[in-house]
Amino acid sequence: MTKLSVNINKIATLRNSRGGDMPNVVQFAKDVQEFGAEGITIHPRPDERHIRYKDAYDLKPVVYTEYNIEGNPIPKFVDMVLEVKPTQVTLVPDAVDAITSNAGWDTLKHKDFLVEVIKEFKNNGIRTSIFVDPDLHQIEGAKATGTDRIELYTEAFAHQYSIGNKEAINPYMECAGLANAIQLGVNAGHDLSLENIQFFKENITGLLEVSIGHALVAESLYMGVENVINKYLDKLK
Repeated sequence: MTKLSVNINKIATLRNSRGGDMPNVVQFAKDVQEFGAEGITIHPRPDERHIRYKDAYDLKPVVYTEYNIEGNPIPKFVDMVLEVKPTQVTLVPDAVDAITSNAGWDTLKHKDFLVEVIKEFKNNGIRTSIFVDPDLHQIEGAKATGTDRIELYTEAFAHQYSIGNKEAINPYMECAGLANAIQLGVNAGHDLSLENIQFFKENITGLLEVSIGHALVAESLYMGVENVINKYLDKLK
């Protein structure tokens, strides 16, 4: 069964908009785990516009499922991850001013950098994953970095699926097949939703984990958090 990791960045965005502590991100993480989520994902950015670095430390004692911290491995991020020691770190090549993640790594161009960073995390017992576009050359490049897993960047699939193009799944199927063959674990995330998650899951062999935040929180406004968590879990069976 594919694990559901809930990205709680949007909860932090709502909290920060009023300057207080409502909703409380730690309590939300506790709640979604109680509702059945199998992981918590956060993605702190340098400007801390949603998840703050302090949140990463505050969440550590309460995440008893899998704790996944995403981000661009700038020195401040690397130091924080090494101190918190989450289950997994997902490396994402965000520009400082990016609204949200919008591209995967060029694992060929940045191989030496990724090798160095990944080695440091793995030496500290932290599982590593690299955010990548669905490109076979990038999957091969990811393998050469020593990473444990890849996370397939699924925005292109989600957009095409929403306009009826189910063929958009094909490059993801090919990349997952290659990753499985070369013993890379496969995660996925970005714009996955209740609308498309079952189709994606059914077509991606060996899908270990999906990270879902924006859609899940938006859907929960209408259907309730516990109900939405269970809908995802049902579609991921």
